[in-house]
Amino acid sequence: MIAIVDYGVGNLFSLCSSLKMIGADAVVTGDADVIRAADKIILPGVGAFGDAADKLRATGLDRVIIEQAQKGKDLMGICLGMQMLFEKSFEYGEHAGLGLLRGEIVGMEGKIPADLKIPHIGWNALHFHKKSHLLRDVREGDCVYFVHSFFAQGCEESLVATAEYGREITAMVQKDNVMGCQFHPEKSGAVGLSILKAFCEGKK
Repeated sequence: MIAIVDYGVGNLFSLCSSLKMIGADAVVTGDADVIRAADKIILPGVGAFGDAADKLRATGLDRVIIEQAQKGKDLMGICLGMQMLFEKSFEYGEHAGLGLLRGEIVGMEGKIPADLKIPHIGWNALHFHKKSHLLRDVREGDCVYFVHSFFAQGCEESLVATAEYGREITAMVQKDNVMGCQFHPEKSGAVGLSILKAFCEGKK
């Protein structure tokens, strides 16, 4: 069973629908016991990092997620959920993340060409940096859908794939059982579904 963490942020319906489409047994839950009992965990998220982190901590689910990840359970963060896996974010101040991955979240402003729009919204090609079972049915150059204004840097040890948006932008990360997508796999058509399926099935 896949537990989609419900802490008040994220487009849970489309993610749940995508998982059902690939035949996964998924449940949206804010119950710590259900999350502990799950085979795998997905941490979604949209909006501002600080607000989301505060909501997650208010539920106590931050500790549950860290505990389960440290025990070796597969965890995937999506969009803001991926950003929260890192040590900290500089989105409107400085905010602590879950600290499961090394790196920090920074704004695009001043780091991409001035003629490019922020937020970065649209389809961009993936460029592979290292192997991951999540990409087993994805080809170099396949496109996925992004919506974000901040991105991860200093994350070389977990970097799996980037996308080009005036510079290389972190698109996918993985270190052992902790992984994440800056893009929305649930909105990325067949490519996104193949990534979700690979996560659900695990390494072969």
